Amino acid sequence: MQLQLWLEAVGHGRLLSAAAVVALYLGMTAWCLRSYWLRPLRSAWKGADSSTHAVVARPALLVAYASQTGFAHQLARQTAQSLSDAGATRLASLQELDAEQLSSVAQAFFVVSTTGEGDAPDAAARFVRHTLSRNVALPDLRYGMLALGDREYDRYCAFGHRLDAWLRHQGAQPLFDLVEVDNGDAGALRHWQHQLSVLSGRTDLPDWEAPAYQNWRLIERRLINPGSAGDPCFHLALRPTDDVPLRWEAGDIAEIDPHNSATLPHREYSIASVPADGTLQLLVRQMKRPDGTLGIGSGWLTQHAAVGEDLALRIRANSSFRIPTEPRPLILIGNGTGIAGLRALLKARISADQYRNWLIFGERNAAFDRFYGDELRQWREQAQLRVDLVFSRDQPARRYVQHRLQECAATIKDWVADGAAVYVCGSLQGMAPAVDAALTSILGADIKEQLAIDGRYRRDVY
Repeated sequence: MQLQLWLEAVGHGRLLSAAAVVALYLGMTAWCLRSYWLRPLRSAWKGADSSTHAVVARPALLVAYASQTGFAHQLARQTAQSLSDAGATRLASLQELDAEQLSSVAQAFFVVSTTGEGDAPDAAARFVRHTLSRNVALPDLRYGMLALGDREYDRYCAFGHRLDAWLRHQGAQPLFDLVEVDNGDAGALRHWQHQLSVLSGRTDLPDWEAPAYQNWRLIERRLINPGSAGDPCFHLALRPTDDVPLRWEAGDIAEIDPHNSATLPHREYSIASVPADGTLQLLVRQMKRPDGTLGIGSGWLTQHAAVGEDLALRIRANSSFRIPTEPRPLILIGNGTGIAGLRALLKARISADQYRNWLIFGERNAAFDRFYGDELRQWREQAQLRVDLVFSRDQPARRYVQHRLQECAATIKDWVADGAAVYVCGSLQGMAPAVDAALTSILGADIKEQLAIDGRYRRDVY
């Protein structure tokens, strides 16, 4: 009775207005919740380009697979599960997708096999015929690519590379470089999972398959940026506990098992040395959680593990970040602890008498953050390296490596025209997308895309 009297009092028009307000409220609530769920992945793209604001309004995550034997489907399911905390995730076969569906998503992760002599799996034939042959504008799409293959075949991971090239040509932006998996290689799969965990903000996820670690001894740990405005960075040196030859190549990765973690997720660090140095060297920055406690990996290596203590370590080959096999100029771009991987590449290049090297590196302050400064100075004085250092906080206006790239645009174009390769190592958030945008501005999208296809544009970002 009271409800009836109230309805009569407010009248039909007011009831409609009230309903509209309720609907608007519910819609805004749903929107806010959805934005919260997608926040971890969106944060990795801030500053990438002016279209970043459009990502907020786009649908949920997509994990797409093309499988011949079922392995890619299995990995796609695990990928979707790893990303589930970042929001509602759709798992779909490529055969279910078309160009319009791809253009309606903001982020996608592709897990694709190659069969026969570089062909797509049978189930992806419709997608190849009707979508891969078209031009589709995908400027707002951010994606990751896991390509499965077997190096015994001439066209290794060919379909993954074909799909990757097509996506780039449509304007889609890779979140990280394509990950190749040779015959189910567990190390490459751990690297893929590592990238997913960083993007989703879930760095505590256990490995899908734990690596077989070896015992290495921490023999040196040295703070190299005392007084820095940034978090402390430590140079570490390790040797295997058993007397075995040191074997890795510049660009390879050290996987560490932090013993202070109950879930046993591994941590990846670029190796900063070559075997001729006699030790495996790392550059590790202490990372802090919002509550002030140290991160799992960096806390273990920089504080909890004692010098002289044995660590669990495994070397993972990183063939996509090796120095060029043929003599050519090399432009190295990075920031922060990314200098570690670039330092190893420079050591390998200089030992091979390849002296046309150009390092463009950024950090905070020249007074405190000249990582490996004496070494770089010596290489420069011996005409083995050109060095451009950018310190973001040494002037009122912030300057980063992408600004130096624009200032050197003409020289960069000359080096690329002479056959130079471009290698980038450092932070996935901020630096990597900004450098990518600068290179696109300097070289043009087509030339930059061709560099990636030819293996002359490579990134190790995290």
